[in-house]
Amino acid sequence: MNMIKGGVTAAQGFKAASCEANIKYKNRTDMAMVFSEAPCVSAGTFTSNVVKAACVQWDQKVVASNAPVHAVVINSGIANACTGKEGFDACEATAKAVEAMLNVPYAGVAVASTGVIGMQLPVEKLENGVRMMAGTLSDTIEAGTDASHAIMTTDTVNKEYAVTFEAGGKTVTLGGMSKGSGMIHPNMCTMLGFLTTDLNIEKQLLQEALSAVIKDTFNMITVDGDTSTNDTLLLLANGLAGNEKITKKNEDYAAFYTALDCVCRYLARRMASDGEGATKLFEAKVVNAKTKEDARTLARAIVGSNLSKAAIYGCDANFGRFLCAMGYSGSLFDQNDVELFFESKAGRLEVFDHGVPLDFDEEFAVRIMKESEVTVFVDMHEGNEEAAAWGCDLTYDYVKINADYRS
Repeated sequence: MNMIKGGVTAAQGFKAASCEANIKYKNRTDMAMVFSEAPCVSAGTFTSNVVKAACVQWDQKVVASNAPVHAVVINSGIANACTGKEGFDACEATAKAVEAMLNVPYAGVAVASTGVIGMQLPVEKLENGVRMMAGTLSDTIEAGTDASHAIMTTDTVNKEYAVTFEAGGKTVTLGGMSKGSGMIHPNMCTMLGFLTTDLNIEKQLLQEALSAVIKDTFNMITVDGDTSTNDTLLLLANGLAGNEKITKKNEDYAAFYTALDCVCRYLARRMASDGEGATKLFEAKVVNAKTKEDARTLARAIVGSNLSKAAIYGCDANFGRFLCAMGYSGSLFDQNDVELFFESKAGRLEVFDHGVPLDFDEEFAVRIMKESEVTVFVDMHEGNEEAAAWGCDLTYDYVKINADYRS
């Protein structure tokens, strides 16, 4: 597997476009389209929030219908959530605009929205945006990058990644883009994400791979404990790589799964590090836990604690905050088995050993925690399972951003 430059246009047959549709933002792109001339099999995972945006409900039907998918249209600024029938009608109107411009069935057009909840989408602007983008679709790397910028809201950087791997003697490409900075919590894959590949694979296996991969990637990130109404991760495969169709979990499937995990893990970490107001990526790694679920639960609890996040921001090696979060996580363990370390590029420092606090160099601890990526490493000494979770520090700017979000 090799990392390559690009995102959603890296794989054969995929094009992208973006435009200024003035949905809510001014003087910036706010709509994007990803398009494949060849029909795609699709897979998706969606928010676990009971309050689901109209676009989520639309895409769930698209994925479940087994209809070939040709396009995804995304807007930023307005979430199209809590909008009733009018919101669902906006999804249909957007899909039908794609059908009219690109001569593909509207039932195979997915839509996604991100932004303010409770506002109605301006349908005419959506339709105009589709018309503008239909004429500018391109398979260049730049077109994919521009699309990744257009879907941003409070994100400070765009997020895209691509890799190649071998399947059936063919070179296959997998690329993707995502957005997410706030309302990030591990209850699906809290964000918008779009993955494209030219792999030839059975739809059921595509879905199985996606559903499995998110457990240790997008489901292991948290910024603020809020699970969005709009979480959508779509994976499209058009088969243009020409490999023999994958219909069982063989070596080719394993290669694809590894590539999918790599892309999703990269995008997930990028989202966590770009949390609203964040200055640091905050990782928790738990090893030697009794079960995989214990490891996941403990790691998520550590990065999800507001006190832990504040300590990371303040470079305070107050290990009690992290142990406390582990203690209320719901996972049962013996605190007298636990070792806890702080790690970063600046070094590694043990601060707690089998139930006993250690004397440690506070100045060294501060140097470790001042780095842009900080890890709390926990050895449970109770089994063989491990997991990592990612979040960010909690800063004053997080409150400022969200206090002013609608304005």
